Amino acid sequence: QVQLVESGGGLVQAGGSLRLSCAASVRTFSRYTMGWFRQAPGKEREFVAAISWSGGTLYYADAMKGRFTISRDNAKNTVYLQMNSLKPEDTAVYYCAASPEYLSRNYYREGSYGDWGQGTQVTVSS
Repeated sequence: QVQLVESGGGLVQAGGSLRLSCAASVRTFSRYTMGWFRQAPGKEREFVAAISWSGGTLYYADAMKGRFTISRDNAKNTVYLQMNSLKPEDTAVYYCAASPEYLSRNYYREGSYGDWGQGTQVTVSS
């Protein structure tokens, strides 16, 4: 089992930026597909972005393309989510997730990930 700890959330004005981090406690971090999901109040959890084992392949939800960037540092067992041009509708709890499989097709499905962090709150004010 992988323990995931997110950090970096907070309150930011519309148009601002935040960088989320997710630290993983697993020896084979470089062999995990990592994903970010979010859940806004009253809504279902939705896919944000995912990154392949080496970081060479990135996946984004359409609403995040061009504004969010996912990256990873396998030496630090950490995955990041850089969020720019934030909008009030980006307000949500953001979750980090890990899968030991190389996900090239189902990276956007919650069920593809077996381990989840506790989430970090991101609030964007207008």
